Amino acid sequence: MKPASGASRRHLPTSPFKPPPPAPPVEQFSVNDQVSHDSYGLGVVVEVEEGVAVVVDFRSQQERILTPYKKLHKL
Repeated sequence: MKPASGASRRHLPTSPFKPPPPAPPVEQFSVNDQVSHDSYGLGVVVEVEEGVAVVVDFRSQQERILTPYKKLHKL
């Protein structure tokens, strides 16, 4: 028996089950936005790589955070 793959399955139009909900839109950040991260704390966005990552200065260190920004919230 093969293990289930991690890929999401496509929804067939004739299926009696509801399709999966659409993915929420990715939050957009710009330079100088104040942000909060669950692990690193408060910081300021210093660089934005559109659709890829943001670089945030948390005073003690700078971190490059990749999309999706699950733990990063704009203040």
